[in-house]
Amino acid sequence: MNAPLPDVPEVRVVGLPQLTAGFDLVERLDLAMHLKVHGPLEPVGGERLAALSDEVVLRGRGGAGFPFARKLRAVAQAAIGRGVRPVVVVNGSEDEPACRKDTVLINRAPHLVLDGALLAAEALGARTLVIGVTRDSTEASMTAALSERGLSNRRTSALRARVQRNPHRMVTGEASALVRSADGGPALPPGRRVRASDSGVGGAPTLLSNAETFAQLAVAARIGPARYRNTGLHDEPGTVLLTLSGAVARPMVIEVPTGVPLRYVLQLAGAPPLPQGVLTGGYHGSWLGATAAHEAIVSRTALEALGGALGAGAVLPIGPETCPLGEALRVAQWLAGESSGQCGPCRLGLPAAAGGLADLLGGGGPTALEALREVTSAVRGRGACKHPDGTAQFLSSTLSAFADDLAAHVLSGGCGRETRGVLPLPAPGRRDPGVPSGERLAVDWTLCEGHGLCADVVPELIRLGPDGFPSVADAPVPLPLRGRAQRAVRRCPALALRLERAPSEGQRRPALPGTPGRKALDSGRS
Repeated sequence: MNAPLPDVPEVRVVGLPQLTAGFDLVERLDLAMHLKVHGPLEPVGGERLAALSDEVVLRGRGGAGFPFARKLRAVAQAAIGRGVRPVVVVNGSEDEPACRKDTVLINRAPHLVLDGALLAAEALGARTLVIGVTRDSTEASMTAALSERGLSNRRTSALRARVQRNPHRMVTGEASALVRSADGGPALPPGRRVRASDSGVGGAPTLLSNAETFAQLAVAARIGPARYRNTGLHDEPGTVLLTLSGAVARPMVIEVPTGVPLRYVLQLAGAPPLPQGVLTGGYHGSWLGATAAHEAIVSRTALEALGGALGAGAVLPIGPETCPLGEALRVAQWLAGESSGQCGPCRLGLPAAAGGLADLLGGGGPTALEALREVTSAVRGRGACKHPDGTAQFLSSTLSAFADDLAAHVLSGGCGRETRGVLPLPAPGRRDPGVPSGERLAVDWTLCEGHGLCADVVPELIRLGPDGFPSVADAPVPLPLRGRAQRAVRRCPALALRLERAPSEGQRRPALPGTPGRKALDSGRS
């Protein structure tokens, strides 16, 4: 069983270090050591900073890969048009079990991240800086870094800077969830998609990007675009940070120039010589088969051309001794449990998809496969955030990449291999305080008459299927929705709905609703 990754695993570098410069000297670069290693940094004007970002082809390193210059210009234009001060937000909420690159940067080089954020704040005329974190170690390191620079959240400060601590959950890193928490709300997506560049923290235009993106900006501003472009590929210059885990001898974060063969990076981490598959981009990413992984280079464009993804920079090989579908099931169940529970695709779809994969592995045959494909397709594009889309992408990629294993399970009852659990997940029993209520909704089908009042009261948790009867997912009711769930129970005229204690993590097995003719999601848009 693969143990959870530590906050700061081993760090290595291929070629000359940029982001990881000085890591061979000290465990953490305080301000004095940071300046010795990197030197001082002069302010850069707004348009010049955007032009620099264009010249070095800087894209967001949190997963989506959005061009940083476009985001910077959009925030500036919105702020000028509205006559308000923008806000800068550093997203250090790296809560995916397979990702540690941003956590390593904040723990070991917090001032490089702050350099980029302060450059952007100065260029935009921002007077508020928020750094979102979810770990004790990142909170302590960034709080110390702000203190070392004399930055605080006092009203009299020219720049009000603060660390925003949020619960340790997958959806916390979603941009809208971080903005919502910075405004004093729960660290959950708000249920509607609004661009932070238009309306973010406090309703102001907000520049939000992850820690590595700001660190890359600081490096480019120091060494200049010509020198920055001397490293890596012409169309994707510079270096990237990758987190290597899964079936490797040495889990690590590694800085590599773009263009390095992926097989070389895997070899450095002690991956199997012939991996069965390599998950690229993390748990919202895509699988590469053994042949594609051997041919791939570290590049967003090159990985996508082979069906992979750079995503959040996680690379996870698995060896031939484990069942890939069983590994995917463990991840799918965890992803379903990380839902914010605020919309149908997350609340109903993700547990149903994980349950569908479980049914397939349990001998459900072609019927289970068809049900899994149907619910995965229904989830796409319908969520309040990108979590359902990313989970659906992971499951679809799994079915495509391991077609032989899929056929063995569907047609022959199994592939003959056990699930070793090589993909890292949080330690069993970890719960984030205050998010799930510990209760779930249950329907007594001997009493239900299909009145549909429950779906009117709490549509986030209950949907009506094509037959007019409710579909309820087997997952805990989130605390913010518990009051309405209780109201739905009281309003049921047939007394068919109840709240009951949810099973523990070890007992839970999300599954497709077992009543014939009922589906986990209807076919309409939410």
